[in-house]
Amino acid sequence: MLHKEMDIRLLTLDDAESLLHLRMSNRQFLQPFEPLHAENHYTLGEQQKLLASKVKAAEAGQAYAFGIFSSSGHQLIGKIELSAIARGPLQNANIGYYLDQHHNGKGYATAAVSYCVNYAFDQLGLHRIQAGVMPRNIPSKRVLEKAGFRQEGLALRYLNINGVWEDHALFAITTEDRA
Repeated sequence: MLHKEMDIRLLTLDDAESLLHLRMSNRQFLQPFEPLHAENHYTLGEQQKLLASKVKAAEAGQAYAFGIFSSSGHQLIGKIELSAIARGPLQNANIGYYLDQHHNGKGYATAAVSYCVNYAFDQLGLHRIQAGVMPRNIPSKRVLEKAGFRQEGLALRYLNINGVWEDHALFAITTEDRA
């Protein structure tokens, strides 16, 4: 169920300027939780290129990038993505998300994760969604838990985040968890 004060939809090329603004205004806030980006990542051209690849991936059924928008003013306040979609016997996707720092703690991320889980299971026919979260990122762990994910383990030195190989708590939800 969506949060009453937000909308969510697939991102399009028309969202590049809004995405750049979101990335720029949250650059320092998000840096401790993300890989290091080249300086050109924070340009309109690069955001357009990234969105073009996301649109192409959605057309191919490989990934779906959604924008989280405030329903009042339709401002882009976050991004959530189902990526690395695997078919065959796995029927799995990874989920990742971020939210503007001024909109944290209001239920938007939990609502967006729940929306994407339902989309993955009901629209895409997937069986499992998984996420990796640095153990110290307590708010993100809470989002996943509130959305019905369970912690399944710990991956040591899993991703290079902000220049350091960081451990990640692994979370997942399957269609059976919604019953």
